[in-house]
Amino acid sequence: MKNKSTANKSTAMVGWVFFGALAASAGAMAQSTDAAPAAAPAAAAPAEPFSVTANVGLFSDYRFRGISQTAKRPAIQGGFDVAHESGLYAGVWASNISWLSDGNPAVSAPIEMDIYGGWKKELIPDWTFDFGGLQYYYPGTYPSGTFYPRPHTFELYAAVSWKTITLKYSHTLTRLFGLTSPTGKDTDGSGYLDLTGTYDTGFWGLGLVGHVGHQWVHNFGAASYTDWKIGVTKDLGKNFSVSLSYIDTNADKQFYTAANSGKVLSKATVVAGLSKTF
Repeated sequence: MKNKSTANKSTAMVGWVFFGALAASAGAMAQSTDAAPAAAPAAAAPAEPFSVTANVGLFSDYRFRGISQTAKRPAIQGGFDVAHESGLYAGVWASNISWLSDGNPAVSAPIEMDIYGGWKKELIPDWTFDFGGLQYYYPGTYPSGTFYPRPHTFELYAAVSWKTITLKYSHTLTRLFGLTSPTGKDTDGSGYLDLTGTYDTGFWGLGLVGHVGHQWVHNFGAASYTDWKIGVTKDLGKNFSVSLSYIDTNADKQFYTAANSGKVLSKATVVAGLSKTF
């Protein structure tokens, strides 16, 4: 997810379908000699062991850990998740991107796909624990004839949530999106710490969200940075919502500027979005 946001953290996709199942049992009838038969309350059927959810959204910019992945252009994103009552889950999410071709015109990789799985469970009232792994994959064509570092990245993550506040740590086991230090050292072992909280105001379907995160880049400390976000969401009904977020970072712009356009990808911005869940 690449963001997606915890989530925080995340596409040329559409067409996800949400499946759910509910069953109602027939109520027993009690009879009396001086009263009409009365129906007993229907008993709720046991919940299905699996659930499937999906999402699709349109955003004015795709920001991952505060950095624009689309050179400040719009993104369409979506994905779906399958969860089991045991807490096991798996999912896939995708978005259009441009940062790879913006950095090197010889690269054609316009899509990011995130494939993930893990285990998430409320073990103590109000306390939820989440452990898993996530593969960032960028299908496309890369320069041939010479070595070019592939951006595909794998992370392990662990998170703990108290009510609507989540602390999450992600740790890379590969190069961080193909990045190497100026001295040629690998960036595997990099980490990202993310603190995110949401709050339902109870007024007009409005919600608030706040986030702060820090990206450590192993063997390349100058590229490390902190990002933050404050935002508001509005529930439109029928599983539609809109969002508006202010996002900023303290990243050194020399490491986060698009080579082709000269756009600084880490500058402060406001991102608007429209999304639907199924």
